[in-house]
Amino acid sequence: MEDTDLINAYISEFPPKVQEMLQTLRKVIKESAPEAKEKISYQMPTFVLHGNLVHFAAYKNHIGFYPAPSGIEAFKQELSIYKGAKGSIQFPIDKPLPYELISRIVKFRASENIGKAKNKSEKRP
Repeated sequence: MEDTDLINAYISEFPPKVQEMLQTLRKVIKESAPEAKEKISYQMPTFVLHGNLVHFAAYKNHIGFYPAPSGIEAFKQELSIYKGAKGSIQFPIDKPLPYELISRIVKFRASENIGKAKNKSEKRP
């Protein structure tokens, strides 16, 4: 099964309202990092660009978004209204997702990963 099909299958397991949120989240991530590839990692939809970019997953009461600790730290102020941990944010399912903020986080992470990859390649003889 292709990675895109695996993500479609993952999303299809949820109620219609949650499916819609996940599809929109996926679209926002794709638009924010068009060169990123999709796969399933840690049993979650994942976008990869020079390493893991972001993951997302649905749970009973929230959508988990995992932009790595740097993605949380860079937007700490705006994310402070959500539950979260070092590398994760919980967006309540009963409220609209902050797609504009998510887009900015994804762009930040893409830029960060591209920068790291560039630095690595410059260090090679």
